[in-house]
Amino acid sequence: MKTHTLGILMALTLTTHAYEKAFDPTPAGTTEIKTIPQRTLLTSQRTENYFAANNNLFGNLFRYIRQHDLPMTTPVKANIMPGQMGFYIDQKNQHKSLPNTDTVTLTTEPARTVISLGQRGGYSQKNYQTALRNLQQELAARPDWKAHGPPYAIFWNGPYIPNFAKKFEVHIPIEPSQP
Repeated sequence: MKTHTLGILMALTLTTHAYEKAFDPTPAGTTEIKTIPQRTLLTSQRTENYFAANNNLFGNLFRYIRQHDLPMTTPVKANIMPGQMGFYIDQKNQHKSLPNTDTVTLTTEPARTVISLGQRGGYSQKNYQTALRNLQQELAARPDWKAHGPPYAIFWNGPYIPNFAKKFEVHIPIEPSQP
């Protein structure tokens, strides 16, 4: 019982750690249309699916932020195929001159409008695919909007948070159907 309680306390502590957020999360079980601000990301990419490449991608990015004295931020952006993971750069370091490396590239993404579905659960291909199907159905029911880019995942919690407590989103970039 003590081990279980200690694990829950550690998870709550890690969940509430004050990382800078690149944007506000979509609450679990909610679909919303929101604007993601222009931000710079550090990205690492592999040729295989994100879920096969995940640990290597995280390691590349984590070593880079430690080497360049950058803080960890939330969330993590994940393109599924090919597998790409991105860490958002905090506001203070947005204009810092940072080098590209063999494994990490700086990418500035313009502001964009997305339809977002917030979810709880483990970061798995199955959970991503289920959320994506639900989000595509939701977008199809909104004739004023159409997809304007590939879907991607947003992961809010670190690896030590239990799966039942993890929060994630699936985004589809969108634009108005009529200009």
